[in-house]
Amino acid sequence: MAALIEKKALTLSAAKSIAAAAEAKAVQLNVAAVISIMDDGANLLYLQRMDGAPIGSVVVSQDKSRSSVLFKSPTKDYETWLAGGLTSMLKLDALPFEGGIPFVVGDQIVGAIGVSGGSAPQDGQIALAGANWLLSQES
Repeated sequence: MAALIEKKALTLSAAKSIAAAAEAKAVQLNVAAVISIMDDGANLLYLQRMDGAPIGSVVVSQDKSRSSVLFKSPTKDYETWLAGGLTSMLKLDALPFEGGIPFVVGDQIVGAIGVSGGSAPQDGQIALAGANWLLSQES
């Protein structure tokens, strides 16, 4: 039917595998992190809080993944835009700290990962490990 498009969806099983890949990277970096996976509508699909992860990181990780879905960009981009003087970003409901990465399959956003618990670069590396797991499944 021409009025409908085919849509990919992130499964709970995939979300758990993404989180496991991210957790493995967090363990390697010795970071106790919170990993959240959102679906394409910015709804929480899966959340994992590692032992010792800061309680505040539960909210921050979700904000990072939600921001990545809503604005279809890694949260690292927002950090870069702010550093470049684009302060209007502060008016958006987006968290400008590295650690949020959208999942793009074909040309569709199917969800995102958000990580909080370490430094911004560590959160970014952990999130990238999760995102890379999903990319490895596409081939």
